[in-house]
Amino acid sequence: MTVFDEIQSSITRLASDAGSSVVGIGQRWGIGSGIVLSEGRVLTNAHNVRGNEVTVTFADGRTAEGTVTGHDVDGDLAVIEVDTGQAPALAWATDAPGIGAPVFALSNPGGRGLRVTFGTVSGIDRSFRGPRGTRITGSLEHTSPLLPGSSGGPVLDAAGRLLGINTNRLGEGFYLAIPADEALRGRVDSLASGQSVEPPQLGIAIAPGHVARRMRRAVGLPDAEGLLIAKVVDDSPAARAGLARGDLIVAAAGQPVKSVDDLHGALRAAAGGTLDLSVLRGTDERSVQVTFGEAGQPEADA
Repeated sequence: MTVFDEIQSSITRLASDAGSSVVGIGQRWGIGSGIVLSEGRVLTNAHNVRGNEVTVTFADGRTAEGTVTGHDVDGDLAVIEVDTGQAPALAWATDAPGIGAPVFALSNPGGRGLRVTFGTVSGIDRSFRGPRGTRITGSLEHTSPLLPGSSGGPVLDAAGRLLGINTNRLGEGFYLAIPADEALRGRVDSLASGQSVEPPQLGIAIAPGHVARRMRRAVGLPDAEGLLIAKVVDDSPAARAGLARGDLIVAAAGQPVKSVDDLHGALRAAAGGTLDLSVLRGTDERSVQVTFGEAGQPEADA
């Protein structure tokens, strides 16, 4: 048997054995894929769902309306409660693959039919930006070609064990997957039990670094490292704390803020309580304490 025969045999077997565990997500506004986690539970990417209700299409063509039980937008994960019927759950791999390992990607874009492709692991510990700009690290990069609507589907080893959740297309034949490790298991268990991850939101929009420098220079202000506030949402935590358009955030929780990642990290650590910021208004540095509460819902970039 040649290597091509072995690949074909693996694809045929995985389509038969694992294909029924791969579902389609959505129908109208957008499409994605997902996997059966357990009886009554489906895992997909958070960017594949809007609101709490979602249509799930199974391999046999059956559709069912599901409810999002937990979501983590910054981590790009969502768990859906839905009648999974006889669809089995995928087994999780116990060992992480290395560069060059053969992998198989499965998808069912919006329920439009199962796809199975072959590739290899091309990189590990990669990172990308989630739906709200938060950096997601530790990702698995592979070369299995995938159609639009494949995000949320599984990447498997030849034995059909789950290696990761396909999430982000890099272009030119590369895809990133969230690895199916113990950390993911813990996150998924929390989401399945209804524990959504909701990092507090300031209610601001941030100007890109080059725009921030140009704006400060235009009014004769010296260059400074930080994040320039381009907009403050009305009645947001930032607005109630007195932050204003043109303020430059230079520190959060006592640590320098040089990138959006620094600010996101401080927000996650705040866990819905308070966050101390240092801002430059013109050339004057001032301290601001932001308090998060029910009135401050996520309405902007940070």
